[in-house]
Amino acid sequence: MIYNNNVLRHGTVTTRIVCAVCFLVFSFLWLFWFQADLLAVAQHTLSGGVTHYNRTMGASIITLVLFLLQLAVHAITRLSRRTHALTYVPSFLALAFLSDINVCSGNVVEVGRLWWLLVIMFVLWIGAVWLAKQMLPFNDSDKQPTGLFSARTWMNLVQLAVMMLFVAAFGNTNAVLHFRAHAETALLRGDNKEAMRVGWESLETDSQLMMLRAFALSREGLMGEKLFCYPIVGSGADLLPMNEAPLMIPADSIWKHLGGKPANPMNDGKFYHLLELDSLATPAVADYVLCGKLIDRDLKGFVKLLPKYYGQASMLPRHYREALVLYNHLYAAKPGSVAHYYEDEALEQEYKQLQELLAQYPEGSEKKLKMLEVYRNTYWYYYSN
Repeated sequence: MIYNNNVLRHGTVTTRIVCAVCFLVFSFLWLFWFQADLLAVAQHTLSGGVTHYNRTMGASIITLVLFLLQLAVHAITRLSRRTHALTYVPSFLALAFLSDINVCSGNVVEVGRLWWLLVIMFVLWIGAVWLAKQMLPFNDSDKQPTGLFSARTWMNLVQLAVMMLFVAAFGNTNAVLHFRAHAETALLRGDNKEAMRVGWESLETDSQLMMLRAFALSREGLMGEKLFCYPIVGSGADLLPMNEAPLMIPADSIWKHLGGKPANPMNDGKFYHLLELDSLATPAVADYVLCGKLIDRDLKGFVKLLPKYYGQASMLPRHYREALVLYNHLYAAKPGSVAHYYEDEALEQEYKQLQELLAQYPEGSEKKLKMLEVYRNTYWYYYSN
């Protein structure tokens, strides 16, 4: 009898340790790597910007609280053997609640929109606990293997894996929202390079993310060089927080970067004109104006304004040179015109290679795919779509 009790105790301890380690690792990594930025948005919004979320401290505290909740549940239910993992269900439901964060129109943050589903899951869990308690004497024999690689341990791990998948499915996995939140947390720290890096390889975006990337690029002096390396949506006016403010960073930080804040909503062209009229415009305004024209595919307006902000061909960022090459081919600018003044032989050769490449493919998805594959980081790709 003593032998059996020792075996049971050892097996129970092994199972509990394995389950605890798996839960702690998953919870911390989920909160630290995947959910941290959305939690930062939620805390910033719900606190009115008074408090800020620290990803390391936040992940550690939340994980500890959830683990203490599991210990309390275990102390009450005393579930063991193959059903011990059920004591983690309330903790996983709480983690799922914190993962259900969404941003609606007007930057309204909602947390736990599907709380009713979690309530249903909790009620079902109570029934499962009752049934497990009834079946515990018949669950499995104490004489069966109880070590790390035993069936008992793996049964519990399978249950934990299902709970982890539930949290992942329940949480907000919208890539663009995660990109926006991460870019803003980086900008709050003054880390422009990290804000530029996030979502670099993705083709998904929205106007808010485009605005944040443009702001980070502008602060690094790279707006005319790299803006069209990212997917672009909307219009040139969306570079400004005129209609919708960012989630966390103050819109005033963008207005200050440009030199002034509009008293009332207005179109972007009028805003830039008033800044320059009042001698408030900072050097950053030049790239905002020119990139806005390129986003709107207004090559004629771009060419007309270019000499106002850039005086020498050697100073031109790459996207501006690409736009001029495109303008020359589309509108056959005459020698001596503004466009020809900024002629770039190397880019002219690249553009000819592009035309030769595209001539090999018929119109349709195959042509667009080849354009994306080779020329995605150019203004030519954006203009052609």
